[in-house]
Amino acid sequence: MNVLFATPECAPLVKTGGLGDVSAALPPALRAIGIDARVLMPGYPAVLAGTNGAAELGRFDVFGHEIRLLDARLPGDVPLIVVDSASLYQRRGGPYQSDDGNDWEDNALRFGVLSKVAAVLGAMNCPLAWRPDIVHCNDWPTALAPAFLRYAPGRHAASVTTIHNLAFQGIFEHAQTRRLDLPPESFGLAGLEFYGRVSFLKGGLVYADAINTVSPTYAREIQTEELGFGLEGVLQMRRDVLFGVLNGIDTAMWDPRTDAHIPARYDENSLDRKADNKRALKQRVGLGGEIDRPLLAMVTRLTHQKGIDLVVEAAEAIFAMGAQLMVIGTGDRDLVGRLHAMQAHHPHDVGLFIGFDESLAHLVEAGADLFLMPSRFEPCGMNQMYSQRYGTPPIVNATGGLVDTVTDPDWTPAGAHVPQPPTGFLMRQATPQALLETIRRAIATYRDAARWREMQRAGMAREFGWGPAAQAYRGIYERIGKPR
Repeated sequence: MNVLFATPECAPLVKTGGLGDVSAALPPALRAIGIDARVLMPGYPAVLAGTNGAAELGRFDVFGHEIRLLDARLPGDVPLIVVDSASLYQRRGGPYQSDDGNDWEDNALRFGVLSKVAAVLGAMNCPLAWRPDIVHCNDWPTALAPAFLRYAPGRHAASVTTIHNLAFQGIFEHAQTRRLDLPPESFGLAGLEFYGRVSFLKGGLVYADAINTVSPTYAREIQTEELGFGLEGVLQMRRDVLFGVLNGIDTAMWDPRTDAHIPARYDENSLDRKADNKRALKQRVGLGGEIDRPLLAMVTRLTHQKGIDLVVEAAEAIFAMGAQLMVIGTGDRDLVGRLHAMQAHHPHDVGLFIGFDESLAHLVEAGADLFLMPSRFEPCGMNQMYSQRYGTPPIVNATGGLVDTVTDPDWTPAGAHVPQPPTGFLMRQATPQALLETIRRAIATYRDAARWREMQRAGMAREFGWGPAAQAYRGIYERIGKPR
């Protein structure tokens, strides 16, 4: 089976969030079980620099822009098809925004072209010798591909749309989509129309042969008004082809036994070495105090979704428990300002790094005692899995993939099976009071050495690799995989 994995980002070349990690990890996991998965992504400057000397596969015109397809390789020898167009992708800034943080004004065209190229490769007139059976689209930047395929002449590949975060939908004015060469009927209420505008992601949900999101719980949540972001009706109508496939993590990159980013490597039988990592982490961010003070840490986007405001509002009570806080991330200016103010009032209790540093992220997982993820919603999340693997029990809100990956016998939904053994702590709701209640529970466990070791070892024994996800995707592909 041939699968074209269309994505706007892929680590290590370009990454803004979890999608970049998924795009790097899932294709090789698919190839490991016999699926010929190849990645398609835009030729941003970092991509061209990282694939220097790539051979040209072909050229064609898309909406008035000349496109070159380049044949490259990702780490792990995964084939990469680069969509090279200087006018669309070779710009300073990120994939979606300029250096000043504003969205590119022509994003509808830029990602309409990416979607169209994915559809061309999956259609009867594919210019390559290799043709996909499945076009697997990821989030709104590739979500128009199923619409283009639906209206393509002749036989074409089947399509899957994966929702990594329903909050980001690629919504544009009609005028911004005039060049995309879709028939008028596709822009109606049963197609791309979304409250008088155009939603790329809605197109992917309406026209794809299958839809999935990145955890079973999130697949249920997005069919509700609370977390459906206006698309719950569409998802309810398509629930027969909506699946929840839990993401995995790169267990080779995130392994405390071999991690080159940490000073003291360890396993479940040498957890005392975590203290050396804690000392190194505290020294790096300028935190003093006794080594046995509980250290709570976050590595996250600084947004309302992630519950940063809850941590700030609860901070005084957290410090009163004798705990310290460490936060790494970038995001909302107001939240950054509130974190700086918190640090100014408690310089000995707060470590703050505004930015992202891969080695520091690994050191946090190895050196912190508890990892905080009080997200209001979380499609899957990866840090809670990293944390368990590093013997750093997570404190998470009971939502999305956090429920699916953290076991807490002290809190389970009504009627649910009580999981054993515990690997972390679930908040009952996303409020400062619930956060404090859960932190108190966690610190009490931390003070009980025997219970703490049991929880650490239980988390480290969990299997979070990509193998089960790859098999689940194969099941979806086989269900829809005959050419249309």
